[in-house]
Amino acid sequence: MKAIIFISTNKSGSSREAIKAAEKLGYFTILFTNNEKQFQQRKEYKDVHKMTFVDTSSLKEMREEISMLQTKGVDVKTIVSFVDPYVHIASTLCDEFCKNNTSSKAIKMMEDKEETRQFLQKESYTPRFISIKPNDIISTNSIIENLGLPIIVKSPKSTGSKDVLLAKRKVQLEKNIDILRSKNPKETIILEEYIGGDQYLIEAVVYNKNAHIVGVIEQEITRGKRFIITGYGVLVDVPEKIKIELEDVLHSITKAFGIENGALHLELRLSKQGWKLIEINPRISGGAMNKMLHAAFGISLVEETLKLFLGEKPNLTPKHHQHVFTKYFVSEERGILEKVTGKGRAKNSPGVVEVYVKTKKGSLLVPPLSMGHRYAYVIATGTSLKEAKDHANTAINQIEFHLKPKENEDT
Repeated sequence: MKAIIFISTNKSGSSREAIKAAEKLGYFTILFTNNEKQFQQRKEYKDVHKMTFVDTSSLKEMREEISMLQTKGVDVKTIVSFVDPYVHIASTLCDEFCKNNTSSKAIKMMEDKEETRQFLQKESYTPRFISIKPNDIISTNSIIENLGLPIIVKSPKSTGSKDVLLAKRKVQLEKNIDILRSKNPKETIILEEYIGGDQYLIEAVVYNKNAHIVGVIEQEITRGKRFIITGYGVLVDVPEKIKIELEDVLHSITKAFGIENGALHLELRLSKQGWKLIEINPRISGGAMNKMLHAAFGISLVEETLKLFLGEKPNLTPKHHQHVFTKYFVSEERGILEKVTGKGRAKNSPGVVEVYVKTKKGSLLVPPLSMGHRYAYVIATGTSLKEAKDHANTAINQIEFHLKPKENEDT
């Protein structure tokens, strides 16, 4: 029995689609999860052939489970994760139990924003930054003198924009440092110069040391208490100059990390000083990214990534080129969801490929403090990117979330 073990999954998005892709490829799918709710909803995970409840933070427990599977004759071909913070953990286990076609060392470095910054600090695309250790005495005047204002204050292990704060003034800088120090007293804090300009996401795959750009996606950012990406436009006609510049950055990063095979995505901003690296993640983006790329190019990036992990050559040749825009819904109010209306109207809107509402009746909705606070999305196509964006915005505006007010509490 050829099997693939997945460590953690979300109910929807790239991580779940990877499990479905493994089933399609003919593998027995095994999910290691510490999410009790997934066991309660077991019938909704038909693509998961075996669900195992295990402490996914414990390598010891997972090693025991894998050994038990192998003694029962299960042929574990690879161990993977498409979810933060399990990508490196899965690769470490794969080193022990399977033939690992990716680099655990590179994945570990990319998961740590401080280590990534230090490793690439001499590159022109790395923003100016300062690392503050837990016991360091801080001079905010000196920090401002070095980095200027505004300043980005973030945790090196932050995911989904949860611990990325903007300081426009000295008093705000001091407050944001205090917030992160209180939240994670034993962790380093990274301070970075604020980079202006349009932000792009680059989905990429490395095969036999050759890096390939799968998709260039322009990001639409909503600035509230956090930087939340609420719009994604897949570029099907990337200008040649930009394409060459992005390939140069990608090749520089993959060479520096010594990546022979793997999947990653970069977030870059086009500033007046050129491209600046915001962050790297050693996996495909979550959420609707796989479906976006499939709508734009006919490529299932999660399926091709699995092939890569299994030692096969991924097929990254586009089957078609289609302008695609994805719009996410975030709530401006706090309240309990009573009902959602307009989903059918949204589905019937021009150009719409998919409508997905994540939140269920009775859930608490809040103004976004992380990417997890995006409650629905619409993927739409058009004859141009502008038309695709118009179609997505028209459709998302058909959906209405009816909320019952809830008293404010600390979030």
